[in-house]
This record gives sequence, structure tokens and C-alpha cells, in this order.
Amino acid sequence: MVESAQLEASIGAVSAPAEHGPGAITRLVSLDAFRGLVMVLMLGEVMRLPQVAQAFPHSLFWRVIAFNTEHVEWQGCSLHDLIQPAFSFLVGAALPFSIASRKRKGQSFWQMVGHAAWRALLLIVLGIFLRSLHSRQTYFTFEDTLTQIGLGYVFLFLLGFTRVRTQVLTLAVILIAFWAAFALYPAPGSGFDYARVGVPQNWEHNYTGFLAHWNKNSNLSWAFDVWFLNLFPREQPFVFNEGG
Repeated sequence: MVESAQLEASIGAVSAPAEHGPGAITRLVSLDAFRGLVMVLMLGEVMRLPQVAQAFPHSLFWRVIAFNTEHVEWQGCSLHDLIQPAFSFLVGAALPFSIASRKRKGQSFWQMVGHAAWRALLLIVLGIFLRSLHSRQTYFTFEDTLTQIGLGYVFLFLLGFTRVRTQVLTLAVILIAFWAAFALYPAPGSGFDYARVGVPQNWEHNYTGFLAHWNKNSNLSWAFDVWFLNLFPREQPFVFNEGG
């Protein structure tokens, strides 16, 4: 619950389009409503709804609730899997309001860039701090939603000053380049030791053929994590993430 509260406060600070005082602009209610919906999805996990659903094995309603309040194993997607993307969407959707608000306050471009960089740094540090609460040393990981938003925030902020055409082109380049990078990275061979990376050897969710480039803990992102995360002090070398 502490992490949820911190997340809500931080995301609200990043994305809130409201101003205060005489002539203040009212909040964008749809954005607040969407943020509230995402927070409800987060609470579903805290409330252990999938465990509650086990008491009603024949209920379609509870099967739907259970599926959408926890992550899928690997293939497919549930509402719970969309929490992090939803918060990223919220930040992007609110960015034009934030930029317009700061322009009305007379801030220069570089003042706004400096503020964005400072906010991004705070989000990164806060995300790492939250992931380190139960560790004996700082747990340098970048999977936390706050950290991921912070890592991309300055780039997003700068993109907010470009034309729509540039933004669409940038999105296309990112998606195509990311897909191509995965496709070009060597797929795991028949002798790949899946057990070493926390995946059963004959796991039903492993892909075959071309799609094997996206298998859990054997793809490009996994290889990057193994290299990058081990550059930081750790209690034990990073080998894999249980979630992939």
C-alpha cells in the first residue's frame, strides 16, 4: 500500500494539469478518472482477489476478476499487465497541459527542461528506493513503474515540443527498431539451459520457430539486463527476473 500511495502521488505530480488560484484551469476529469481506474486495478492485487476467486470455482464473474487482477504467465495480456503502460500513457496524455501551464508562468524552454530532468531523476531514485526497502543494500533495478517513467520522461518532454508528424514518425521508428532488435538477436538453441534462467525446459508458454526470439529470459531484453544490471553493486549476480 505504501508503494501504491507513493506511485499515485508521484504520477499525479507528473501529470496533473490543474493550476491553483484566481482563474485556475479546472482538472481534466477524464484523466483523473482513468488514473483512479488504474489505481483500482493495483488494489486488486493487494486485496488478493485471485485467491478470493478460488472459493468460487464455478463463477464466470470471479474467473474474469481473477484473470484480470494478476499477470499472465507469458503469452497474452490481462488488465493487470496494462497497469504500467497505463501510467505511462497518463504521463504522456497530461504532458501538453503541463507544458502549457509552465509557458503561462513565463518559464523559458531551458527552465522547463531543467525541471523535467530534476523530476525524472526524482522518479528514478524513488523507484529504486521502493525496490530496496527489503534489501540489505541498494537494489539497483529499473523495473519499477516510477523508475521507467523517469528514464523516459526527459525524452518524452523534448518530444512534446515537436510536430505531430515527428511524434508519429518517432513512435513508428521505436516500434519497428525494437521489434527488429528482438528478431535479429539469436533465438535460444535446442541446448539452451532454461532451468538456469528460471524457466521450465518444456514450459508450455515457450514459443518455437521465429517466435522463439521472444521467449522468456532468453531474448534481447534478458541479455541486456544480465549485462547492464551486473554493472551495479549487487548481493548476488543478476541472472534473470522471475517475471521475464
